[in-house]
Amino acid sequence: MTRIQETFARLRREGRTALMPYLTVGFPERDSALELVPALVEGGADLIELGVPFSDPLADGATIQAAGQRALANGMTLARCLDQAAQLAPAVAAPLVLMGYYNPILQMGVEAFARRAAASGVAAAIVPDLPPGESDALRTALRAHDIDLVFLLAPTSDEARIREVTARGSGFQYLVSLTGVTGARAHLPPGLDDLVVRVRRATDLPLAVGFGISTPAQAARVAQVADGVIVGSALIRAIAAAEAEGGPSTAAGAARAFVAALRAGIDAGAPAGGQA
Repeated sequence: MTRIQETFARLRREGRTALMPYLTVGFPERDSALELVPALVEGGADLIELGVPFSDPLADGATIQAAGQRALANGMTLARCLDQAAQLAPAVAAPLVLMGYYNPILQMGVEAFARRAAASGVAAAIVPDLPPGESDALRTALRAHDIDLVFLLAPTSDEARIREVTARGSGFQYLVSLTGVTGARAHLPPGLDDLVVRVRRATDLPLAVGFGISTPAQAARVAQVADGVIVGSALIRAIAAAEAEGGPSTAAGAARAFVAALRAGIDAGAPAGGQA
């Protein structure tokens, strides 16, 4: 079992839904993740998604794009993200999931990336612009180090696409709750339940839902049908507001409080882990 599989299996035994906050590495300052990630885990995060900033982030909305641009201006690179993961992995219990685009991985070299990710304690990778049908080289390289490669499915994915993607992915299945880019939304999309049902018919992988989740109530609603809840843009906004007001230490406290509120909302809701 990989570390991601072990984490979801443990949470299922405990009747809990995984909470996975997303953080852009290098935002708001180059080394902010070294303080923010432990704060997120203290707040109740079960896994941490570490976003690698990129100049052309096709899947990201305005909030995460802005965070990525600031991180790039701070000098953040894929190599530096892996260096910070190496510092974080021994210090936090939550598995680290690296989310980044394929070009920097190609520039580093697929085999070299897999080796460095393993040495840095990375448990899984999400590469949103890598088509599953073209992923064999990266999948093979990561699998050699027991690192999962996670793919995305959207509400527009038909049954054939669902079968293709779930057959190639491992660790968990990332479900994009809506059509469009990342970003907090006032309401969850009405087709979310249907997407979860369709994907559950095709795979035994745990299902984690992201994009558009911003409040404890929304997180609790997603936890009624899914095994994991992913929150990014709303957390980034909370960190940015706190950092602007009171500096880095204030940002860490705000991140901890934000995740704790999500955790409380999930735990107070209906049965976790998609068992409702």
